[in-house]
Amino acid sequence: LRVRRFVCSEDSCPRKTFAEQVPGLTRRFGRRTERLRSALVSVGLALAGRAGARLTDALGASVSRNTLLRLIASLPDPPIAVPRVVGVDEYAQRRGRIYGTVLVDVETRRPIDLLPDREADTLAAWLAERPGVEIVCRDRAPFFAEGATRGAPQALQVADRWHLWHNLGEAAEKCVYRHRGCLRPLPAPPDDEPEEETEPATSSPWPTGHRFAERTRTKHATIHALLAAGHSKRSVARQLGMTLNTILRFSRATTPEEMFTGQWQSRPTRLDAYKPYLDQRWQEGCTNAWKLWEEIKDQGYPRGYSTVRDYVNRTLRGKPQPVGPRPPSARVVTRWILTHPDALPEGDRVQLKAVLANCPELAALTEHVRSFAHMLTQLHGHQLPAWIDTATATPDLPSLRRFAQHLERDLDAVIAGLTQPWNSGVVEGHVNRIKMLKRQMFGRASFELLRKRVLLA
Repeated sequence: LRVRRFVCSEDSCPRKTFAEQVPGLTRRFGRRTERLRSALVSVGLALAGRAGARLTDALGASVSRNTLLRLIASLPDPPIAVPRVVGVDEYAQRRGRIYGTVLVDVETRRPIDLLPDREADTLAAWLAERPGVEIVCRDRAPFFAEGATRGAPQALQVADRWHLWHNLGEAAEKCVYRHRGCLRPLPAPPDDEPEEETEPATSSPWPTGHRFAERTRTKHATIHALLAAGHSKRSVARQLGMTLNTILRFSRATTPEEMFTGQWQSRPTRLDAYKPYLDQRWQEGCTNAWKLWEEIKDQGYPRGYSTVRDYVNRTLRGKPQPVGPRPPSARVVTRWILTHPDALPEGDRVQLKAVLANCPELAALTEHVRSFAHMLTQLHGHQLPAWIDTATATPDLPSLRRFAQHLERDLDAVIAGLTQPWNSGVVEGHVNRIKMLKRQMFGRASFELLRKRVLLA
């Protein structure tokens, strides 16, 4: 290998000698060979700082984590041609606070660029610099729709089918929850045989299981047993360690419920207006105190959870549960509706048939969901306007009606999503990959470093 060295004869020049560089072999002011540098760059792109430094130490080429990060930051951006089909989605730099935008070439399945925010102006400026974009795959976020319309008016916008199905599933679950009373099977008709007479339950202001009520009942039974055995009242007071006045009051009470007096028994509470609803929901099978509190809170109950919890524990826990199997939850019924009928197990199919026979509104919801699924799987987007008209005309399914009305705001993109073969699946995969890269660079995941790793790794 011959390398030329040049010498400057000018006395005022600070450089006296210059060495010729060989591309791919040497680098000016280089402290390591190009092969070692490329190996360290590969380790840094794969593992980032600390993990990469531990691997280089095991390989016998120890460098610090900061050196690996500097090597990654010094890399130039890869040259990428203007894509024809672009996928757009958001990613979280700090979840709930800072979000960015990732752009992916859907045809080559490679990331193109990362934007520091998810504003419409930023996306519009990026697309305006690349007039060759013909198709934009996105979700139905308004800032992406506005940015794509302003930056690439010539491009066809395609709404992602997975997001459409996910939004339909959320609307369907709300509809099922609204008709949750229909999920319990109808009670069996009573037998003709006369039922045995049962003793009427005594209405006690303090239910069974209350600690004060149980203690009072125990004292009442003990005192009356001693008196019936022939002991005097003063003798009972000495044996039980009570005052004579207490023994007299217990002896005059024929039942322990006569002793249940005090402010707790007569003081009205704000929960009284909602107790009939809580009793009804308890009989329907809802035994979760938190869920009951959330339901009456939506109806205007102004107090906290603890009052409802105490009422459930003291009063409702002692009431008998409805006899029969536990009804399916709204989420389970929604899963049955969203699943293809041929893929449902026989038991689930029978239960779904019973639920739909008991509720015509849920039967209509099932028909709407299955017709939308047929459009989505067979790419029959031209049927969407008729489906929207039918779903909007359904009065008893407000969540489905709102979903259909929301589709009209982005109708062209939704029809294209139900017609074109393009989708944002590859973009979602890169969003998950960005999450993994962020975890590797915890504490050092600046936007510039993250962008380098996403584009070059």
